Amino acid sequence: MLEAVKVGVLGLGTVGSGAASILQRNADEIARRAGRGICISIACVRDLKKQRDCDIAGMTLTADPEKVVSDPDVKIVLELMGGTDDALKLVLMAIDHGKHVVTANKALIAFHGNEIFQRAQDKGVAVAFEAAVAGGIPIIKALREGLAANAILWLAGVINGTGNFILTEMCDKGRDFDEVLKEAQRLGYAEADPSFDIQGTDAAHKLTILASVAFGVPLQFEKVHTEGITGISGIDVAYASELGYRIKHLGIARRTDSGLELRVHPALIPCSRLIANVDGVMNAVIVKADALGQSLYYGPGAGAEPTGSAVVADLVDVVRALTTDPENRVPHLAFQPDSLSDIPVLSIDEVYTAYYLRIHVLDRPGVLADVTRIFAAHKISIEAIIQKEQDARAASVPIIILTHRVNEKNMKGAIAEIEELDVVTSRITLIRLETLI
Repeated sequence: MLEAVKVGVLGLGTVGSGAASILQRNADEIARRAGRGICISIACVRDLKKQRDCDIAGMTLTADPEKVVSDPDVKIVLELMGGTDDALKLVLMAIDHGKHVVTANKALIAFHGNEIFQRAQDKGVAVAFEAAVAGGIPIIKALREGLAANAILWLAGVINGTGNFILTEMCDKGRDFDEVLKEAQRLGYAEADPSFDIQGTDAAHKLTILASVAFGVPLQFEKVHTEGITGISGIDVAYASELGYRIKHLGIARRTDSGLELRVHPALIPCSRLIANVDGVMNAVIVKADALGQSLYYGPGAGAEPTGSAVVADLVDVVRALTTDPENRVPHLAFQPDSLSDIPVLSIDEVYTAYYLRIHVLDRPGVLADVTRIFAAHKISIEAIIQKEQDARAASVPIIILTHRVNEKNMKGAIAEIEELDVVTSRITLIRLETLI
């Protein structure tokens, strides 16, 4: 068997230690799959004295990342340091040194992937990033290779474990958002500053990557419509359940005749859909393809060994391709670089979807007639209306409305007009509804 391939690691934290442990534990199996061994020879860490969660015997530890990317014996650089500025500099430096790169850095790929992939193509090296989306779930490989015969119609995913944990607890146990967020932080599911997770930024990074691989378009994070889950209340979770739905925080990419939809937001999903029952910190992605139809990819979206599994799988793929003509490797974004499409990305106002609305009104005759009249004027068709009994302690009564699919611009116009009615006592709650069929 050929000599083992030496890997240099930037960051030996949770994911780096997980990947190292897998490489050590499954060394023989990995060598059989790759055709040669894979070993970490050098790793850059912030604290040289810190106790590691993996065996560092045989590794050279350094605090200087440039020693890793310039090491002549290193064939593959594994970037697991996070962030974008320093990571970009070091990844480009590694590429310029003729080294292949494996990364789990979703923000790096979402923001700078176009530049990185162009540089890699020019230098004839590979950049692999399976672990950047949905942890250990091999969704990038599925889109790029397993579904290569298909035209992808749409995909939708629960791709942030923190947000999914919060919504699951709110639904299953009737807990308040703030209470569950504090528990998520205590359990390590959420950072001290959880804004990337609960505001949807993390999911938008991942959706940017998924959409590019699925549709063969450049990475364009700035065009993703992004909403978080901070506005979801327990009462809406309860009403959704009563109506046969669960609220999930979805990333959705859809090809339409007019262009691409790229959006991250909460949505009601029928309880009968498998993805509606993805709970806790788990992730899942549904892909609708023209030939295969729907397929579901489910698993842990984070964690040392689940994410490390995806990292090592990328290492195996790169090692297999070390002697391959660069022009014949699997393209970074699934499509040949000169064949990427400049499909326009639609604004949220151009999207068509169904809606859940909660409207609080004074209990007076004719209120419902006024609301339905405004909907009709904006060409909005109502699927169901539920008018709750008035609580003696409350000044208003909630009306719950489900609509058929309608253009978002029409819906915004109708809501603005309804909120002007003197019988409407507060801002209207709107959550999109996706049947995912």
